[in-house]
Amino acid sequence: MTSMSTDNLSQSVIDQARATLDTHVQAMAQWHFSSETGCPYWLGWAKETDWDPALEIKTFDDLLRFPNFDGELLRTLPHEQWVPRAYLGRPFHIFETGGTTGMPKQRIQWDDYKIDYEEFSETLDDEAFPRDGYWLMIGPTGPRRLRLAIEHLAHCRGCSCYFVDLDPRWVKKEISEKRFDVVKRYMTHVIDQALLIINNRRVDALFTTPRLLETLSEHISIPDAGIKGVFCGGTEMSPQYTRFLIEEVLEGKTKLVPTYGNTLMGLAHHRPLTKEDQFSITYYAPQPRAVMRVVDPDDTDTLTGYDEWGRVELTTLTKEFFMPRFLERDEAIRRHPCESYPWDGVGEVRPLRAMQETIVEGVY
Repeated sequence: MTSMSTDNLSQSVIDQARATLDTHVQAMAQWHFSSETGCPYWLGWAKETDWDPALEIKTFDDLLRFPNFDGELLRTLPHEQWVPRAYLGRPFHIFETGGTTGMPKQRIQWDDYKIDYEEFSETLDDEAFPRDGYWLMIGPTGPRRLRLAIEHLAHCRGCSCYFVDLDPRWVKKEISEKRFDVVKRYMTHVIDQALLIINNRRVDALFTTPRLLETLSEHISIPDAGIKGVFCGGTEMSPQYTRFLIEEVLEGKTKLVPTYGNTLMGLAHHRPLTKEDQFSITYYAPQPRAVMRVVDPDDTDTLTGYDEWGRVELTTLTKEFFMPRFLERDEAIRRHPCESYPWDGVGEVRPLRAMQETIVEGVY
């Protein structure tokens, strides 16, 4: 496919975005490694090193001095280890990441999810996602931040939201044990609940997973049901599948907004698809609050070349949470900056092929 280059993007715009990121990185290092504002884990970590991150971290490149973040710490350490002293005394939300078995990773938050989705709201088309309307979320609620985040996004736009819950952890377990008949009945149960709402209430916008969206379209015409815009959250959406969703499932009428995010990062924005993209989706992290790099799986200090595949590395940089260089279970194509997002993007995100035998996408 055609390379998505920076031909029409000036280097000064890219440099300015990088300067903004460097300034933010320095401020976050000073925040998280200050005895007045930092959390016990990172303050303790700094005492065990022979350098002072608060003084020596000045640019994003300086974060290469950190090893890849160990996600197991989010399964094992008490939540109090992650509470910045500036937040002491404030009750927090506890959000879980995905997974199939065992103790899930958990991240505590206060306002990050609100900020993430308020920023995302500014990217939405009012025609496809009208204000003062009604939304429906068909997706995981419970301990995942999506429940609060999607409702907050709806509220930001003057809307209210209906919910149909699903338990992806249970579905993944059933798939891994090859009980496909049970999975099929469960998906039917979820879709039946969604149809009840759509057939009896006004629904202007929808949030769901690609597979559930496809299944829903087997029962109704989504545009004819009055749904003007769809958020589709999930990991793998190949160009062929994206085209199928846009042209067949949504009949070229309802707008598709792909989303890529998780509890650790927040919400990435997608570059609006053009004819030249050939339905290949590119996501951009919400810099400077989070940064995604595509790195060599065998040498994670090294970026891949543009238009080459590599592993997705995530760095989160908010006052609530500092997580340098976490290796996601995803791989992607490194994409050029673009006018709306003058920093690297990640294209055609999919589960890391080296781990695909142990990754079960389930209803995603």
